[in-house]
Amino acid sequence: MTRATWTSWPSREALSRQGRTRPRAVIAWSVRALLLALVLWGTFTAGKFGPWEVAVGLLGVLGCAWTAWAFFRTSLEHRLWPSLGLMGLLMAAAFGAQQAGAGVPAVVLWCGCAVTALERLPLSAAVPATAVGLAAYAVVNTDGWMTTALTTGGLCLAGYVLRLDAEARGSALRLLVQERAARAAEAESAALNERSRIAREIHDVLAHSLSAQLVHLEAARLLIEREPSGEFRDQVLERVVAARSMAREGLAETRQALSALRGEVAPVEDFLRQLVTAEPGEVTVAGEQRLLTAEASQTVRRVAQEALTNVRKHAPGATVLVRLEYLPGEVALEVRDRGGHRPVDELAVSGSGYGLLGMRERAELLGGTLEAGPGEEGFVVSLRVPA
Repeated sequence: MTRATWTSWPSREALSRQGRTRPRAVIAWSVRALLLALVLWGTFTAGKFGPWEVAVGLLGVLGCAWTAWAFFRTSLEHRLWPSLGLMGLLMAAAFGAQQAGAGVPAVVLWCGCAVTALERLPLSAAVPATAVGLAAYAVVNTDGWMTTALTTGGLCLAGYVLRLDAEARGSALRLLVQERAARAAEAESAALNERSRIAREIHDVLAHSLSAQLVHLEAARLLIEREPSGEFRDQVLERVVAARSMAREGLAETRQALSALRGEVAPVEDFLRQLVTAEPGEVTVAGEQRLLTAEASQTVRRVAQEALTNVRKHAPGATVLVRLEYLPGEVALEVRDRGGHRPVDELAVSGSGYGLLGMRERAELLGGTLEAGPGEEGFVVSLRVPA
């Protein structure tokens, strides 16, 4: 054996008993409960103890149960000295039980400590602890030396087998966790590849088409501006300029969508600050900032765009207050305007084709909520989505 074999702890997966099937756990606890009940029944019904002594003995049993539970916790946390101290208390309790005449519980405690030490402690500490427990058992055992030797050898073998079994289950559990992580990474990689493919398709078709439209619309504007001024010419020029602006906005939104598909989205708070640059307003961010999922990020951006579009359309000149808050497990966006006039029944009007009703459906698809309505000073749009 190497030095690490003697000084290393059993893995936390092995000590926590993770991966053990429910039937196996039920059988193990049932056997323990039955053995404990038989030991206590045989000890306290033999007529050797009075009522007060039985009561004190039961309190001692509860104290040993708590100490054993504490030992399991400290050994799970790989705390050596507290674990050895608690095991020493259990052995001392066994000595007290032996002196009080409860020999069977004392033997059970000593043997249980010996087996548990081999199962849960580093071998450098488990071997001495096991030796102390089995030596105490051998001293009080009245059977022949052959029976005592076979019993102690069997207990050592049982403790080491339990240790190997726990380590095997721990290794299997670690392999299972690694396999699940690998599958999740593979699925995420496949999703990213599919998003990249979709992004390429959108870029090759829609983005190129919008870019070509912008070029033609700009050429049309220049040609129209050369014509003599008149009512018809001004109307046509106004329509061409509006179409050019819509094409430019569509191209910008298409590029944002492409960036989201590729996982190259800029932080949401930077986008919100850029969004209100041309507005009389401010952006506040609360909570610990973190990277949002592509779906949550796009939803926050679309709702903010829609809310600001409605402010420009129905409350021109109003002050816009945008608040982004990072909450545990979700992100909240609130867009509030102060001043101006807005009809309270116009919730889904948008120049970009995305109404607040559509944004509400988009939020609900992510398991979130969107509320829009008049507030104390103006109109409020509140969004919450998991993130």
